[in-house]
Amino acid sequence: MHRYKPEKIKMTTAKNLGIWMNHSSAHIMEFTSNLIETIIVKSKFKNKVKKIGLVVGGIEKHNNEQSKFYKKLGDAIIDCQEVVLFGPTDAKTELSNILKADNRFSKIRIEIRQTNKLTENQQKSFLRDYYLRH
Repeated sequence: MHRYKPEKIKMTTAKNLGIWMNHSSAHIMEFTSNLIETIIVKSKFKNKVKKIGLVVGGIEKHNNEQSKFYKKLGDAIIDCQEVVLFGPTDAKTELSNILKADNRFSKIRIEIRQTNKLTENQQKSFLRDYYLRH
């Protein structure tokens, strides 16, 4: 089960989250004992621009769109104890670096795991396995 929330993201009371992400979207998953709920957040950053190179003024627009995207993800995890960021691109590392530089996230354990592109069921399975082992 998943839902799309384009504006501010606030998960319920989950203390453990998983975020499968790339530069264009993030699947935020609450991990509880019996259920994993997913919210999908889309970035307004256009992948075509990334592939052909950023043109004059494009760098600022790209940085602004990615900043908004990462801020939404930060808002979703602010009250968590542990978060695992996983996915096929370096977007997870970029987000982790931003969060680690912000003191509001200093008490949250943030882990990074490299994965391939995963289906929704594979994402949930990865998250379930990750938290059951920790």
